[in-house]
Amino acid sequence: MSTYSDANPQFTLYSHPGPNPWKVAVVLRTLKLTYRLKAVNFMTNEHKSAPYTEMNPNGRMPTLVDHSNGDFTIWESGAIMLYLLSRYDTEHVLNFADAKDEAHAVQWLMFQMSGQGPMWGQLFWFLNYHEEKLPSAVERYRKEMMRTIEVLDTALEKQGGWLVGGRLSYADLSFLPWMKVLTMMDDTKALVGLGEKGEEDVQYKNFYKWYKAMTELPAWQACNEEWTEEGKAARAAREAAAAAAEKA
Repeated sequence: MSTYSDANPQFTLYSHPGPNPWKVAVVLRTLKLTYRLKAVNFMTNEHKSAPYTEMNPNGRMPTLVDHSNGDFTIWESGAIMLYLLSRYDTEHVLNFADAKDEAHAVQWLMFQMSGQGPMWGQLFWFLNYHEEKLPSAVERYRKEMMRTIEVLDTALEKQGGWLVGGRLSYADLSFLPWMKVLTMMDDTKALVGLGEKGEEDVQYKNFYKWYKAMTELPAWQACNEEWTEEGKAARAAREAAAAAAEKA
């Protein structure tokens, strides 16, 4: 049987600088599972051609390979999280032994995947990347972002600061990477205490306390450092490609 370590990691996680791979990474780190991060070059459309599409026909990140399980390969961040938890979280560090609590955790994961991720991602796209300025699209997705936050804030107040079972779980962590988007837009920074008046500007107190508690987790801080480095590398590659195109 292989012994896995940082030098010989158990998993390969295919990633890019967007939020979804880091949902998986923070679960891996919290469960103390070793992984190798493999950045996929989306500037060259590496994710849209073989060999990547042979692993993930959807051509998106993340994809996870479990070398301890016959190189079992799985994609979609939520599906990866559930796989890891069902196979490796036998002590219920992030999942639940109680069937009702576990059902509620899955419920919140589905809400993250259908509500937070797509809606916040569309807002970020229309604010920063869409060629045509579409105020109606920005308004729609901004309202959806705020609705999501209101749902979470209300639930956190009722549940004592965490979404399920009165403690941290994968349900909570699934939302964390996309919250980083809030720090990247001037008109949402106040939601996470980064406005001119700091915490005085915070409108949704339960949401903010939850966010702050998770950002202080050592596992997340390590992931955030990795994410930052991957973002720097992606920007450098993008700038190099642009410079080469100008010279051509």
